Amino acid sequence: MSNCLDANNWHDFFTCYFNTPTGIQLKKEVDREYQTNQVFPQCDKIFHAFKLTPLNQVRVVILGQDPYHDEGQAQGLAFSVPDKMKLPPSLRNIFQELADDLGIESPVSGDLSHWATQGILLLNTSLTVRAHQANSHKNIGWQALTDLVIQRLNQQSQPIIFVLWGKPAQKKSALITNPQHYILEAPHPSPLSAYRGFFGSKPFSKINHILDTNPIQWVRQ
Repeated sequence: MSNCLDANNWHDFFTCYFNTPTGIQLKKEVDREYQTNQVFPQCDKIFHAFKLTPLNQVRVVILGQDPYHDEGQAQGLAFSVPDKMKLPPSLRNIFQELADDLGIESPVSGDLSHWATQGILLLNTSLTVRAHQANSHKNIGWQALTDLVIQRLNQQSQPIIFVLWGKPAQKKSALITNPQHYILEAPHPSPLSAYRGFFGSKPFSKINHILDTNPIQWVRQ
C-alpha cells in the first residue's frame, strides 16, 4: 500500500490501490452494490472530484461524509448538486455562511464544479451510497481508500488547507501531520448542527486569507 503513496497523479494512485487486496475487495463490493441496489452517484461519476482537481493542483480539501442519497443530486463532488437542482439543507447553510462571511448574495446554483476546477478537492469519506440510505456504504471499504487519499495529500510539499466540518471529518485530522498544511474545523453545516458554530466560522474568508494573492472565486462569474 505504501507504494501507492508514491504516485504522482490520481490515475497512478487509483491504479495502484485497486491492484491491492483491499482495493480488489472494495471494487467487488461496489460492483455488487450497483448490480443489486439503486446507488448514487452514477458509476461514471464516482471519481469525478479527482478528474476535476488533479493531485498537483489541490489547494483546499473540503471533506464531506457521503454522497447525497436522493434522485439526481449526487455528482461525485461533496456537497455539490447539479445546476437547477433544489439546494439540500447543508448546501443551503454553506451558501448562507458564504454570503454572511463575504458580504455577498447567496449563490443560486448548487453546482460547485467551479470550486473544484480552482483546486478545491470536494471529497466524501465514502464515494457511493444506496438510494435514500445515508451513510449506507461507510463499511464497504471506502474509508480505507479515502484515508489513503488524505495521507497522499499530506505528503504534498505545497500547503493545503483541510476543511473539516463535523466530528467524522475531524477524526481525519490525525492523518494530517505535515506542518506545511492548514486545518480549519467547525461543526457540520447540516440543520442539526449548523447553529452550534458553523454559522459565524468564516471559512471562506479564512481560506482566501491563507491563499493570499491567488484566492478562490467562490461565486461563478
